[in-house]
Amino acid sequence: MTTAPTLLDTAFTLAGHDIPVLPLRAGKVPFGNCPACTANACGGRPNMKNPGPCQCPGVCHAWAAATTDPHILASPPWASAWRRAAAVAYHPGGAGLTVVDLDDAAAVAWARENLPATRTVPTTRGEHWIYQGTMRSVNAVRSGIDIKSTMAYARWLGPGTGSTAALPDTVRALAMNEPPTAHRAPQTLTAPLRGEQGECPHRTPAYLDRGIAMAEQRITEARSAVHATVYRTFLAVLSTHGRCGCLTETHTARLFTAAQAKGESPRHCTEAWTNALTTLGL
Repeated sequence: MTTAPTLLDTAFTLAGHDIPVLPLRAGKVPFGNCPACTANACGGRPNMKNPGPCQCPGVCHAWAAATTDPHILASPPWASAWRRAAAVAYHPGGAGLTVVDLDDAAAVAWARENLPATRTVPTTRGEHWIYQGTMRSVNAVRSGIDIKSTMAYARWLGPGTGSTAALPDTVRALAMNEPPTAHRAPQTLTAPLRGEQGECPHRTPAYLDRGIAMAEQRITEARSAVHATVYRTFLAVLSTHGRCGCLTETHTARLFTAAQAKGESPRHCTEAWTNALTTLGL
């Protein structure tokens, strides 16, 4: 009699197809940080394209720990994690994929009207629509719709049906329409402006643009202590540009994007930005 495949068997199969996998605990949540890695104290996350100094062998970095290495999957402490796991997850972005997570019947109906047909996988309440191509992950782009690609994980619920289509511009556009999570700032670069410190010193947008570009570069080039680097960079930007009204949501989005590309979550970005504002009394 043929026995059903275990979660680890499924993980091996997916890894063999270059799909990075990780175990999930009950409740569809990843295994938490070990004490050495709590709050990113280790300075980095393993198995990323640009890893930090973290040498933790555990499955404690959520999507960033996802791997296709069969030796890692079968070795301690991963082997123990699989025995305690409730499901298999995978990193869509690491496999070159984007998952449009449709959480209810209304979201599925919208997708059938507005998105090109692709591979679909049934879920408990809706469907996963899987496209070839990657983008940033965004939650709640519409009612009942999340996008999971880079820096995110999705449950493995089976291969689904249909042919995988190329990621359409319609899906990319959904991420552009998300509600802003950054500090809301004035929407103009008109000069001169008057802020708390008097007349705005930024006579042209070029000065501010150079400052934002340098801040993006500083975050991108961080090799350790990424969270601290992000906070210090946000603090520097706000100390120079935060009082005159020049910063817009476009500028903050650029900084958040750079930080998330280094592994920071949207929540951590928002917290770092808010803490910088509080420190400067803004």
